[in-house]
Amino acid sequence: MPGVLENLGGLFYMLVFPGFAFLAVFALIAEFIDRKFHAKLQRRMGPPWFQPLADLIKLAAKEDILPASADKWMFTLTPLVAMAATVTAFIYIPVWSRIAAGSFEGDVIVVLYLLTIPTFTFFLGGWYSRSVFSMIGAARTLTQLFAYEIPLFLSILSAALLANGAKALTPGMKDPLSWSLSGMSQFYGEHPLLAACNVIGLVVSLIALLGKLEKVPFDIPDAETEIGAGTFTEYSGRLLAMFRMTVAIEMIVGASLIAAVFIPFGLDVPPVLGFVLYVVKVLFVVCLLTVARTVMARFRIDQMINFCWKVAAPLAFAQLLLNLLVKFAIKG
Repeated sequence: MPGVLENLGGLFYMLVFPGFAFLAVFALIAEFIDRKFHAKLQRRMGPPWFQPLADLIKLAAKEDILPASADKWMFTLTPLVAMAATVTAFIYIPVWSRIAAGSFEGDVIVVLYLLTIPTFTFFLGGWYSRSVFSMIGAARTLTQLFAYEIPLFLSILSAALLANGAKALTPGMKDPLSWSLSGMSQFYGEHPLLAACNVIGLVVSLIALLGKLEKVPFDIPDAETEIGAGTFTEYSGRLLAMFRMTVAIEMIVGASLIAAVFIPFGLDVPPVLGFVLYVVKVLFVVCLLTVARTVMARFRIDQMINFCWKVAAPLAFAQLLLNLLVKFAIKG
């Protein structure tokens, strides 16, 4: 009986809360806030509150059209894999308490890996669509991946490296906590001054998240004025709805990751208040992304790569060096 209850609890975590059902609702709300805030910054009315849900229902009601030259299995399975990986990543991120639902030592590596999978599925889905626009978008998606992923990894792992000094500052705390997101949140929640050392990493992570979500100025893979819908040109109906939902959920998961690592405050409060603070932090990150995509124009692919490697990556290395110096100063 305990085993059955444990399995049911795991299914509840995965499918209901804090799993797919919660993420889907929160993603639709965040998408509305993103679109509405974006419109207000441009002095437009913006969509009604139900527009993201209406768009999703409209797509789900349409027919899935399979291009004659497309690879049937790759074309069909990639949206499912993308959504599954994104939802799974969320289970390891602490949101309104110190310990995530599926926390374990080294989960920071797993989360970064899982958040890379959707980008590869975008590439595979576009490439095996066999459409000119889709294949161009797919190539741009993969090119962008190698530009923003390194700065993102460096900024997150730099924070983990600094948290490795937890043993020197907190008696009884074990070193392995520093390589789990729950341990990092716990450490920085108890040492806010050290959390302030990660400001550079916060900025770099926000920039990398814009690239991962393919939002302006990094919306190069689906630039509508150049290549139609890019990677998703041949997708329609429920498959396109799953891809769009994956992007919306990925925004929530990415914002939750940034909040857990760089804004790890409010984790020692009652659950209801902790949940409210979590929502506020995530929406704050979403609004920062909205402002960035409002004030920026789309980059060319070469400009995007140059920016990531000549600006974002050096900043991430600077964060790594700073955290190493602080860590050695603590242990010294």
